Order: sequence, then C-alpha cells, then structure tokens
Amino acid sequence: VQLVESGGGLVQPGGSLRLSCAASGFTFSTYAMRWYRQAPGKERELVATVSSAGVSTYYADCMRGRCTISRDNAKNTVYLQIMRLKPADTAVYYCNAQLSVSGTRYTYWGQGTQVTVSS
Repeated sequence: VQLVESGGGLVQPGGSLRLSCAASGFTFSTYAMRWYRQAPGKERELVATVSSAGVSTYYADCMRGRCTISRDNAKNTVYLQIMRLKPADTAVYYCNAQLSVSGTRYTYWGQGTQVTVSS
C-alpha cells in the first residue's frame, strides 16, 4: 500500500489549496479515505472523510464550510480542497487509509504534505 500526497505549499491567508493523495496497492474504490493534519506541537487530528463511492462525507468542525473532500476512483486519488485558509491551518496534511483484511484492520499513512499559511 502506498499513499502519496502532493499539493501543499506556502499560501497567504484567505487563499486556497487543493491537496491530492494518489493511492496504490489496494482496491481503492472499496474503502473510505481520510485526511488528517498535524500542527507543530499538537496531536494529529481528523480533517475529513469520504466514503468509498464518494457519496458521503464528514468534516471536522474547524474545517466545515471551508473544505471539500472528494475522490476519483478511476484515478485512485482523493482530494482535499481548502478555502479561506487561516494561519491556524498550518500543518502537515496526511492521507489515511484503513483497510480490513480477514477481520484485521490495517492503517496506512502517506508521508504528508506541508501547508503553511502566512503573509
């Protein structure tokens, strides 16, 4: 299993970014996908979840109304669009997959992509 994030960078407050996570090594279309983030000195926190077919989504309170999670199962890719970025959104953003194989759950993380919001 491999998860490769991209799309992070330095952005001014109020700007937007679209993060991508390319997945491989598993049947992408059968699993929900998640984005987490970890700010300096803080615990990793869930940002958003999208169901396997992309129909259902969940957003953390801090991101609700400012971000959209989506997926393209033909491309094995999950996206996170973040708008009206704030300095508090500065963090490493991670893609996450939780797979179930014969009743055992496996959790996979990408290497993360840095998002820095600063003027």
